[in-house]
Formats: sequence, structure tokens, C-alpha cells
Amino acid sequence: MITAAYVHIPFCEHICHYCDFNKVFLKNQPVDEYIHCLLEEMKMTMKDNPTDQLKTVYIGGGTPTALSAKQLDILLKGMRDILPLETIQEYTIEVNPDSIEEDKLEVLKENGINRLSIGVQTFNESLLKEIGRTHNKSSVEDAIKRSRQAGFSNISLDLMFGLPNQKPVDFLATIREAIALEVEHLSAYSLKVEEKTVFYNRQRQGKLTLPPEEDEVIMYEQLLKETKEAGFIQYEISNFAKPGFESKHNLVYWNNEEYYGFGAGAHGYVGGIRHQNHGPIPKYLQAVKNQVLPALSRHEVTSVERIEEAMFMGLRKIAGVDFDQFEQRYGRPLDGCFKQQIEHLLERGLVEIQGRSLRLTKEGLLLGNEVFEQFIAVLEEQ
Repeated sequence: MITAAYVHIPFCEHICHYCDFNKVFLKNQPVDEYIHCLLEEMKMTMKDNPTDQLKTVYIGGGTPTALSAKQLDILLKGMRDILPLETIQEYTIEVNPDSIEEDKLEVLKENGINRLSIGVQTFNESLLKEIGRTHNKSSVEDAIKRSRQAGFSNISLDLMFGLPNQKPVDFLATIREAIALEVEHLSAYSLKVEEKTVFYNRQRQGKLTLPPEEDEVIMYEQLLKETKEAGFIQYEISNFAKPGFESKHNLVYWNNEEYYGFGAGAHGYVGGIRHQNHGPIPKYLQAVKNQVLPALSRHEVTSVERIEEAMFMGLRKIAGVDFDQFEQRYGRPLDGCFKQQIEHLLERGLVEIQGRSLRLTKEGLLLGNEVFEQFIAVLEEQ
């Protein structure tokens, strides 16, 4: 049974220089029409692939809080009428520090949102300008204060390291300032320069100065040290939580479980098929108006692909991949599928076996991609 759903809001009031998610400038966009079609897509999906209960919903973007309070209310009330949200455990929405007014917080709270993910990235104001963000340190503090006053007790901050001209001392200050805000969860990702971004164009022109790899390693090690000392538990390569506040929705991805994906450009995994929706808003709207699910592409995941995904997603978790659960789920023993690969990685000190789990070592956390690629294109379909 599918217990998770992702909802995409592609509208932004400004475009960050690193972002490659499906997004458009908010101004002059058919926002009300989009909300209507988004709800229609949910209705069609529930008719074709119903579920009895959802445990997690994540509304991302784009910038969901770029919508007005009224638009948010229409969306969330509409979702409540369509989706089985009575059993929801974690209901997250992404927010920007400078677009989360009190009326919006009230709407979110009234409609059952119980977790906020705030895009901070850095507290260094010159770096904020460098990456195209419009908020500042005080607006983050204000956003958290208003969120607490509105009754939110589960707040996550998103941080980034490896930013242009960022030094380890800059990131250390950001980590400490984030911890000082006493939030329940932190995510911290290394910058990846993606195509179709401002940074990609600058890099091609030789105008993007990124930190050396050794500085990125230092930043990540600082992250591990500071979060541990502050009482956060690292449960995934880039995610840290106070006990009991691990992201249930993201664990659906890392556990390679199925989920609905709604909205322009959204990805979903339903009935063994991964799909991606049309990204351009006009194409998405037209498909839904024609009462057709707006999938641009569909791919039936093979048994080998499922196993590969289980490895490179599961090893992101600090708990790693459980031998018994793997065999029960995929019908093949883990050490039978990847005996040579596991032995090689054990010799290199990049993985370890603890109890009945294969997991990354501290060195493996730093070289995760090298580990993951060991499990790709190894098996043959049976």
C-alpha cells in the first residue's frame, strides 16, 4: 500500500542560482488554474490507484509559500477532500524565510501541516547574495519565531556547503547559528552544479569559483562534529535530527518504497512504475484538462533496477541495508548478489557489517558515490 505523496508547487518569487528543480517566476502565472488541475490530478490518481491511508505528505517546489494564504487554503482543503489524510503522521511544506507571513502560517496549521522545512542555505549574507537568495539572517530568525508562535514544533533547516567562495570557517559559523536556533532537524547538502542553472552557465564561462575538494571534506567533517555535540543524530548522509524527528517522508525514498508524485515535473513511483510529469505548466494543464494523467514518461522498474536502487538509496542511511530485509523483499541474498563488491569495499574500509546490516564507515560517508557505483550494472535479470 502506498503511504506517501509528494506535491510540487513550481512557482517562485525569484530564481536561485543553483536550483534545477522545475520552477517558474510567479508573476503572471495561472496559479489558480494550476491548483485546480493539481487537485484534479489527485482525483484521477486516486481513482486509478487508490490507497486507504497516507502517512506522509511533502509539499515542495519551487516555493509553496509563494502562494497567497487564500490559495494555500484552497489547495490544502481540496487535498483533504481527496486524499486519505486522517492517518497522516508527517505533513511537511517547504517555506522561504521571507514568504511565510502569519496568515499563511495560520492556514497551514489549520489544515494539518505539522512540519516546516525552511530553506536557509547559509547565514553568510554575502554568500546569500552570491547564490541568489533574498532573505537574510534576521528573516530566518523571525520566520522561526513566528512559526513557534503559530504552534509548530517540528522545524527543519536546509543548509548548503561547497558554495562559491565559501570557506570552512563560513560554514562552521552557519552550522553553529543553525544549531543555536534550536530546531528539530537539519539537512546539509554539498552544492552540485546542475545544467540549466545560473551557476552552470557561469562555470562554463569560467566565472564560478568553487572551494577545493579538501575544503568540502573539512566542511562535512565540521558538520558531523557540531551536530553530534549538539545532540543531533545523523540518520542519513546529509540529514540530522533530534531523537524522534527523523523525516518520515524522506525515509520512504531511502527505503525504496513507492509514493505518489503530483504536479508539474513531479516524479512518482506507483505500481512498480516510475513516472515523471510534464514540466512546462501549459503542457501539464492541458493534459489534466483533457482528463489524462500528465505523465511525460513512464518506466517499469525491473527487478535488477529495484535491487540497485535499494543499495544506493539504502546505503545513504546510517543504519545501512539489512541483510534479512533485503532477501525477504527481493528474493535474493545480499551477499549472494554482491559478494565481490562487498569484499572489495570492506578491504578499502568504505563499508562495514554491523550485526545484520551493511553500512558505510566514516570514510565511506565521504566517498559515498564511489561506494554506490560498485552496485550498478553488476546483476543480470533472472
